[in-house]
Amino acid sequence: MDLYGPKQLVDSFRTVRKNTILIAEDIPEKDYGFRPTPESRSVAETLVHIASLSQADRFLHEGERLSSLEGFDFGTLLEKSEIEENRPKSKDQIIDLLRADGERWSQWVGSLPEALLAEQVRMPGGASKSRFEMLLGTKEHEMHHRAQLTVVERLLGIVPHLTRNRQARRAVTGEAATQQAP
Repeated sequence: MDLYGPKQLVDSFRTVRKNTILIAEDIPEKDYGFRPTPESRSVAETLVHIASLSQADRFLHEGERLSSLEGFDFGTLLEKSEIEENRPKSKDQIIDLLRADGERWSQWVGSLPEALLAEQVRMPGGASKSRFEMLLGTKEHEMHHRAQLTVVERLLGIVPHLTRNRQARRAVTGEAATQQAP
């Protein structure tokens, strides 16, 4: 019985990315430089970082197809990501990047054979994970940063879209209950 496999991962990733894009659209471009603290990423840098996660996956699981991350130079990978994060981009360019890279990642993951997804990769410290679990981690990583962006929205005085949707449902439900009352 397959409860959660590549198809479910791709479907749920597309939902996560759709919600990330809605947040990116809600935040005004004038606030893309906002940083909650001086040492944290700006809104724009966070969104570009999210978009670039898929490139790391392609490098690790397709380009190099590493079987072990013992001794892997994550610093160089992070430096490349930071260079891209710091390259100036407009809000529209960032949203286009999120859309394009998200769909490219989804199609790529959807095309991977289960044998490849089942391969074990040795982690630093000796544990191992399947490539599938590592790709699932990409979705979780995006959700982590999306949560940060939701807090940033609140700091900027923006009601997040998920909250607005819930409020709208409650208003309709409350309205229906009021109309049914004797």
